[in-house]
Amino acid sequence: EVEGFHPNQILSILYPNDPNIDPNMALSTNRLSVDHRLLHHLIVHQLLPTGGGYAKLSRMQAFLMWCILSKIEFCFPLLMLKTMVRAFSQKKSVLPFGSILTKIFQHHHIRLEGEVATKLKKEDTYNKSTLNRMGWKKQGGIWTYCPKVDQVQRIEREEQ
Repeated sequence: EVEGFHPNQILSILYPNDPNIDPNMALSTNRLSVDHRLLHHLIVHQLLPTGGGYAKLSRMQAFLMWCILSKIEFCFPLLMLKTMVRAFSQKKSVLPFGSILTKIFQHHHIRLEGEVATKLKKEDTYNKSTLNRMGWKKQGGIWTYCPKVDQVQRIEREEQ
């Protein structure tokens, strides 16, 4: 329970034009605005890494989106710890936050000899080309979503 947080509040932020929002409804990413999709992408790949598909929005992801959009502080180290504990307790899992943990270990001169290095994937790094691949273009100093022709048709179908 978080002071000021109510599930309907985040739902009205994430789905502003949906008159049928309900706290028990399934949350899908295809109904999010482009800005909220980008935020969700950052959350699932950086803040709260998850395996599997990204079509559904978890309650924790929605809560993090609410915190970020509402400028509410949250304890990221605690979130990281809980995420790692949850990953450890699952049968098939990968330790999340490997890149940031490596940086922390290196900063504190913790020896990592013998550990198997894994190269970062493209989606684990955000830069201008990442945003361009996602359909974002910088126009007049402002990042604007410019979907490709095939994406425009998909977005129109989703908005119906």
